[in-house]
Amino acid sequence: MTDSRASSLQIVGNLLFGIYAWIVFVMSVLAAIFCTLLVPGLTRRRQCVSFFARLPLQLAGVHTDINGWEKIPPCDCIVVANHASYLDGVILQGFLPPRFSYVIKGEMRNFPVVRILLRRIGSKFVERFEASGSARDARELLRAASAGESLALFPEGTFIKDRGLGRFRSGAFAAAIKAGVPVVPVVISGSRHIMPAGKVLPRHGHIRIDILNPIEPSDRAFASSKALAEEARQRILHVLDEPDLTSDASL
Repeated sequence: MTDSRASSLQIVGNLLFGIYAWIVFVMSVLAAIFCTLLVPGLTRRRQCVSFFARLPLQLAGVHTDINGWEKIPPCDCIVVANHASYLDGVILQGFLPPRFSYVIKGEMRNFPVVRILLRRIGSKFVERFEASGSARDARELLRAASAGESLALFPEGTFIKDRGLGRFRSGAFAAAIKAGVPVVPVVISGSRHIMPAGKVLPRHGHIRIDILNPIEPSDRAFASSKALAEEARQRILHVLDEPDLTSDASL
């Protein structure tokens, strides 16, 4: 009876926490949109949105550890991170410097409120399924990288319920090579536990962000976009406590 009661209390507690976290998040998003419509200047708008990206995590008691901050180059670069949760974009927005533009999957254009917010902070939308759109978007990423924009993206393209790291798309890595900018692998841990695929209510947890050493595309070992993508993926796998979904053992 005691165990049953404790289990029931835990279920209720998790439910209340999830509802509270969603309320805080929605209020933060609305405040961020309001700020982006009023605040002049791209950098200021990004700083404002970063504050409201961190706020719901802080108010929900989600502790975040960041390791390797000093490894982000002062020059232009492309950050690539593993993708495990709806939270990942919020995490990068909240904790990376405001000079980064975020590369978002094109389906997010279908949500007007989110689209306004993302456009106001200079995000780039890419098509994952339409061939002509993907080619156009790849050229846009190359232009952005060549023009001196620092980019942040999830090269897996999306995330799934199963734990593990999937295959990386090579578009951003081709842009890095042609623009001559370093690639910075970033590992996000803990977000899958807090807000996994298929779940509506978030759970309490802990987030860890590991910023790894930059990879210079000038290195001849990474002369192709596929080689550069695989090197970044292997470095993330080395730190991430999840399996390789491209290996035969994980199938």
